[in-house]
Amino acid sequence: MSDTTHDGALAMSPRPSADDGLSSAELAAKYGLSVSGARPGLVAYVRQLWGRRHFILAFSQAKLTAQYSQAKLGQLWQVATPLLNALVYFLIFGLILEADRGMPTEIYVPFLVTGVFVFTFTQSSVMAGVRAIAGNLGLVRALHFPRASLPISFALQQLQQLMFSMIVLVLIVVAFGSYPSLSWLLVLPALALQFVFNTGLALIMARLGSKTPDLAQLMPFIMRTWLYASGVMFSIPVMLKDKPAWIADVLMYNPAAVYMDLIRFALIDGYGSENLPSHVWAAGLIWAVLIGCAGFVYFWKAEERYGRG
Repeated sequence: MSDTTHDGALAMSPRPSADDGLSSAELAAKYGLSVSGARPGLVAYVRQLWGRRHFILAFSQAKLTAQYSQAKLGQLWQVATPLLNALVYFLIFGLILEADRGMPTEIYVPFLVTGVFVFTFTQSSVMAGVRAIAGNLGLVRALHFPRASLPISFALQQLQQLMFSMIVLVLIVVAFGSYPSLSWLLVLPALALQFVFNTGLALIMARLGSKTPDLAQLMPFIMRTWLYASGVMFSIPVMLKDKPAWIADVLMYNPAAVYMDLIRFALIDGYGSENLPSHVWAAGLIWAVLIGCAGFVYFWKAEERYGRG
C-alpha cells in the first residue's frame, strides 16, 4: 500500500504484521517469553536451590566467620555465649530457686547445659530468619537467585555454630559421669529433625520479617516466653506435678521441649525414657515435616515480592 505526500513523493505504509491484534500475554506465549522475576513452580524452585547449594554453604560459612570477627576471642564466643547463659541459669534456677527439684547434680548440670545449647539453636535460627530478607535487601535487589537460599543458609550457620557448642557439651556430660555409648548416636537424627524444623521456622519468619521490620523487636520477648515454657531449666512433669496433666502434656509436646528431651535422653545417663512423653520420636518427626514443608511453601508463595516496595 502507498500514499502520495504533499510534495508528490510516495510514502509506503507498513505491511500488516502477523502479531497485530495479539495481547501481551499472547505475544509472550508465542515467543516463549516470561515475566522477569516471576515465581517458578515449586519443583523448579527446589531445583534452583539445589543448584545454589554451594552458594548456600559458602554464605553460611562466611557469616559464621564474620559474626565474631571484631571480638578479640573471635570464634570462641560461639561456645562461650551459650556456656555463660547456662552458668547464669544454673546460679539462678539451680542454686537459688532450686529448680532441679531433687535431680542429682550429675544429671541436672548436663540437663541444663543441653537445654540451653539446643534451645539456642532454635532461637538463633528464628532470629536470623526474621532478618534474612530485610537485612540483606542490597543482595536481594542486586542479584537473581532463589530467595530461600538466605534463610536456609542462616539456619545452616546456626547448625555449624551448634557443632562447636556440642564439643563443650560432650566434655561437660563426660565430666559429670555420662560416658559415650551407642545411645549417643541418637543425637544425629534428633539434630537432623531439629534442623529441618528450624529451617521451616526461619523461612516463615523471613517472609513475615520482610514486610514487618518491627517483628525483629518483638521476637526476643516471644522467644524468652518460649524458653521458659519449654523446660530448659527444669523438668516439666516434676515442676507441674500439682497442676492439671494437660498443661504438662502441652508443654512437653512443644517442639523445643521435644528436641531437647531427645538429645538429653541420648547423652545423659540417668535421664531415662520415663522423663519423655509418649511417642516422642514421632512427635519430633511430625513437627519437622509439618513446619519444614509448610515453611518452605509459605516462603515460596511470596518469592516474586521479596525486595520490592
